[in-house]
Amino acid sequence: MFSRLFRQTKRSLESLSEQEIVALAISSEEDDARIYLAYAGALRETSPHTAQMFEEMAREENEHRRMLIDLHVRRFGERIPLVRREYVRDFPERKPDWLIARMPVETARAQAKSMEEAAHRFGDLAIAEKGHEAKARRMNEGDEGRAARAEEEQVERRQFILTYVQPGLAGLMDGSVSTLAPIFAAAFATQDTWQTFLVGLSASIGAGISMGFTEAAHDDGRISGRGSPLKRGLASGIMTAIGGLGHALPYLIPHFGLATAIAVAIVFVELWTIAFIQNRFMETPFWRAAFQVVLGGGLVFACGVLIGNA
Repeated sequence: MFSRLFRQTKRSLESLSEQEIVALAISSEEDDARIYLAYAGALRETSPHTAQMFEEMAREENEHRRMLIDLHVRRFGERIPLVRREYVRDFPERKPDWLIARMPVETARAQAKSMEEAAHRFGDLAIAEKGHEAKARRMNEGDEGRAARAEEEQVERRQFILTYVQPGLAGLMDGSVSTLAPIFAAAFATQDTWQTFLVGLSASIGAGISMGFTEAAHDDGRISGRGSPLKRGLASGIMTAIGGLGHALPYLIPHFGLATAIAVAIVFVELWTIAFIQNRFMETPFWRAAFQVVLGGGLVFACGVLIGNA
């Protein structure tokens, strides 16, 4: 009710006088400078090139504000009416600082572009804002823009690895290796494919739930910068379950020998897939990763077979 009434009391841009337009431009320049500084502060550690560009844009906004104040004093006097963007019906809203802190780099750049486009609606301000358009273009062009893009790509890749690849890889390794012993122990002890499948299913799902909760609960990502705990927990939990189910599903086949042969082949593929992911994303030398994974998996597999035949 209150918000609807507030919207109805807002002025349209066309209804503002020339003095009110200049006053609105002054307050908008001040707000935009603060927003650019907030962008710079949020991006300083991860994207210093882009943060520096936003700091320069904030300095330019402050200079434009001083120019507009001088213009207002010359034409209308020193008393500047209080007209802010939230009082005007047609003016786009800005995100508050607490949302900016989690804003991706590309979103911040797009937001800055829309801010400058909105500023073009003020006649005298449009000329000054052309400089911002050039600054925005430099974010994508030239040596400065290329350095910023390379930096952002590196940050995005690192964030992707920390949020999805690392917890997913840990889950895949745990699911693939830790379930080898119970599944193959049950297989060789019972020679019953259905009972073996049930053991594998329970071990895989149980390990997935455990790994997912552990990953999500032990680190909220604020200090480590590893990203959303929910995303990391899902990546770890799902990949853990997949790693175990890979060599449990073949035991849906009634023939014990055929099911075991397929399960062993799948284990072989899983272990080499883990080695490939470690080499591709974690930059671990392939043969070292393969040796570590295959050796660990082989030892656990041997334990399962020995226990099952005991």
